[in-house]
Amino acid sequence: MTTPPPFTRVDVSFQSGDSTCSAWLYVPDGVVSPPVVILGHGLGATREMRLDAFAERFAAAGIAALAFTYRHFGDSGGQPRQLLSIKRQLADWDAAIAYVRTRPDLDGSRMAVWGSSFGGGHAITVAARHPELRAAVAQCPFTDGLASAVALGPVASLKTAPQIVRDLAAKVRGGAPAMIPLAAAPGSPALMNAPDALPGYQAISPPGSTFRNEVAARVALDILTYRPGRAAKTIAFPILFCVSNTDTVTPPAQTIRYARTAPRGEIKRYDAGHFDFYLGDPFEALIRDQLEFLTRQLAPTSATSAP
Repeated sequence: MTTPPPFTRVDVSFQSGDSTCSAWLYVPDGVVSPPVVILGHGLGATREMRLDAFAERFAAAGIAALAFTYRHFGDSGGQPRQLLSIKRQLADWDAAIAYVRTRPDLDGSRMAVWGSSFGGGHAITVAARHPELRAAVAQCPFTDGLASAVALGPVASLKTAPQIVRDLAAKVRGGAPAMIPLAAAPGSPALMNAPDALPGYQAISPPGSTFRNEVAARVALDILTYRPGRAAKTIAFPILFCVSNTDTVTPPAQTIRYARTAPRGEIKRYDAGHFDFYLGDPFEALIRDQLEFLTRQLAPTSATSAP
């Protein structure tokens, strides 16, 4: 007989700007007013791409978890589809925080943010903007657009230029966005074409996933100038950086330099690639460290009996 999980998952949505974000809320059973961690994914990814695996483990440890999908992606609202706006995604994080505070069954005074890859960069930015939070986790975080562009290589970057120009023209005309792959094979035009990028996305996309391997090309210019790592030095509360030693997308040396500027930063390093963090032994190592960190910062209680 299968033992039921020690938490309840419900489908929720919350208002963000002119539309809504779809999310899963995991509430630990029998825990009164649990602390909360908000989870956001990486570049173009949606919550069903293994955010549930992390959220389930947090909820089993007594920490409620809100895993959401950004506007314009997956089953969240927003038009046009596949538009990646850094400004709008950061607003989605703000909206998620505001939503948690409306929930009487959650303790909004004990809240953390958790982001992976591009979402890890957002988690740094959001943590700097919300000093009322208790903690943050930045997993294989995107910290510097210029450093990532250098890792991609100038030739590969130039290959994306025609699509960027077409998409910018479409934006001016009010037409449908011109798309570019998020991940592709080495040598192909894409935002990421490291050898492990396309297999990495495929490995974490379950059957029936809402993920689409494309995005409006205009975001490439915004990514180049986005440097969330610079905000690490302004984060006063604890933040955990989980860094891949062999990261092909977010260069680890630059990430470590930024992480060391965080006044209460903690750094964990792993001999696993950027896309390995979501599965198998690397996932188990990560979740063990993240649970230890979040338990220390959020002080969850064990399940209690009703009075």
